[in-house]
Amino acid sequence: MKKIIFEREKCIGCGTCTVICPSFWEMKEDGRAGLKEGVEKGGVVEREIEDTGCNEEAAQSCPLQCIRIEEA
Repeated sequence: MKKIIFEREKCIGCGTCTVICPSFWEMKEDGRAGLKEGVEKGGVVEREIEDTGCNEEAAQSCPLQCIRIEEA
């Protein structure tokens, strides 16, 4: 099992993650990205996943590197 960790406060809202991986990412009303079904924990948003799928590319494409994939 892996988890996506998203430091949302660092997000500048470029939207790259939403284009690359729309099943997991969406733009929110404040202009920043949001991790669908994510849970906020200590200032970051996390979501456990079985298969990283397009999230690896989304993390690598983020200009501020505020998305990372770690072992759960």
